[in-house]
Amino acid sequence: QVQLVESGGGLVQAGGSLRLSCAASGLSFGFYAMGWFRQAPGKEREFVAAVSRAGISTYYADAVKDRFTISRDNTKNTVYLQMNSLKPEDTAVYYCAAARTRAAYGGSTYDYWGQGTQVTVSS
Repeated sequence: QVQLVESGGGLVQAGGSLRLSCAASGLSFGFYAMGWFRQAPGKEREFVAAVSRAGISTYYADAVKDRFTISRDNTKNTVYLQMNSLKPEDTAVYYCAAARTRAAYGGSTYDYWGQGTQVTVSS
């Protein structure tokens, strides 16, 4: 059974930082591209960042570029999202996802999803 478990969310002031983690089990982690998505109240889910299977290639939404960094440790079956210079508009539930095919911007490419972790940025 595949499980993706996010952690590291919380409440932070604007300008602060958080590091999200997503621990994967039940799949051959190194064969999956990984992505982070978020969904704010009343809004559709949106792409945040993705990383290729070996961690060589990374992709970011324009809204988070230069502030967020995605990385992965295939020895720990974990993907990370370092979030710096947080803004109130970053407030959302953050989800990690695994894609057997490739890193992608579209959520439909991903095969497995975590339950999400709440990130709240106060002004």
